[in-house]
Amino acid sequence: MGPRSEPPDSPGDAGRDRAPGVEAIAEWLRDTGPGEIPARLCNVAVSLLPVTGAGVTLHTDGLPVRLGASDAQAAYLEDVEATLGEGPGHAALEAGEAVLACDLATGTDARRWPVFAQKATAAGIRAMYSMPLGNETVCVGTLDLYRDTPGRLSDRDLHTARLMARVVTVALLIMPWGDDDGRDEVRWPAGLAREQDEVYQATGMVMAQLGVSAEEALARLRGHAFARDRTVVDVARDVVEHRVRFDHE
Repeated sequence: MGPRSEPPDSPGDAGRDRAPGVEAIAEWLRDTGPGEIPARLCNVAVSLLPVTGAGVTLHTDGLPVRLGASDAQAAYLEDVEATLGEGPGHAALEAGEAVLACDLATGTDARRWPVFAQKATAAGIRAMYSMPLGNETVCVGTLDLYRDTPGRLSDRDLHTARLMARVVTVALLIMPWGDDDGRDEVRWPAGLAREQDEVYQATGMVMAQLGVSAEEALARLRGHAFARDRTVVDVARDVVEHRVRFDHE
């Protein structure tokens, strides 16, 4: 489907000071296919907020799964967090509340996640705001917002960010789930997360090669990726396509 027109109240418009209603966001998603919804919502978030990128990540069985992103930069940073196992998104998931990293280049945020902060700033990102997805008792993922300048979100923008997280949560609940080949082991929202399905497949292959648990196999994949400055998705693809074997290392 071709690009859609930008939602009203985009950054720079006077109307951005007014938070949108759920009905307005639903209208912007009209005629959007299920597999396009997370990325479309990321684009809506960028249009409504003073941020340069956004990503949606689902956390399942210990593995962060990128479902959508507004652009390649945001997708890369979502994969970096999945590879490192650290960052504002992981912190938001664990706390079940928003984590606002207002300056990844200096101060507390840079010290709290030193490796992620270095990767993010090298990619041109100075601030990241992670909103939990779920409810008061269960956090299933995060809406991650990226900005190329440091600074805090205003109260109004933080309200809008939390509204977007609620909309993303509802969208995930109502989307059809399943996989294309009828397997029951791993189920994603329809049409999404094929790359992360490769990570699950690679994790199983590493388990068989080394005789280790799923947690240890995923840790090995992450460690291999980190040591070579790659993402865990890239390494998983090499394992699945038999270019890398862990029992030969």
